[in-house]
Amino acid sequence: MINSPNIPKLVVLFAVAVLGQVLVFNNLHLFGFVNPYFYIVFILTLPFGTGRLPLMLWSFGLGLLIDLFCSTPGMNAAACTLIGFVRPYLIEATASTDDLQHDDLPTMGLMGPEWYLRYMLVLVLAHHLLLFVVEQFDAFHFWPMLLRILTSSLATMLTILLAQLFLNSPKSWRD
Repeated sequence: MINSPNIPKLVVLFAVAVLGQVLVFNNLHLFGFVNPYFYIVFILTLPFGTGRLPLMLWSFGLGLLIDLFCSTPGMNAAACTLIGFVRPYLIEATASTDDLQHDDLPTMGLMGPEWYLRYMLVLVLAHHLLLFVVEQFDAFHFWPMLLRILTSSLATMLTILLAQLFLNSPKSWRD
């Protein structure tokens, strides 16, 4: 499933995603309601061959870890588990898996910007929709919640795209 060259890279990515979220991104509240959720880059970058159960466990564990640091009662765990569940179906529907190795990481450098943007958009919107609906669903706050979903999704996608500049070299990830 995951070959030895990918393991150190994924460990570093996990640490950077969690520490970046907890120490930097959780403290950015642009305009009072925009908050990037960068940590989900780890789920987006797990190898194509990651089985459904390990993917769900990694997703849940990552979300739970963020919940522990942020004192949010399971909201991130639920949202991450959702995208861990959706991800394999999205990949099956959008990627030609014949050309891919099980150990390949879904990066923009490997898959191209058009595919990666669609892939990222679906997963980020699914994550944010569940996260913010669970956090503050209230009929009186529907429009502010929708605005928060859209603006935080945009901020999250921009931070993930910036990270892709570092992950963009297919050679460095496919060694």
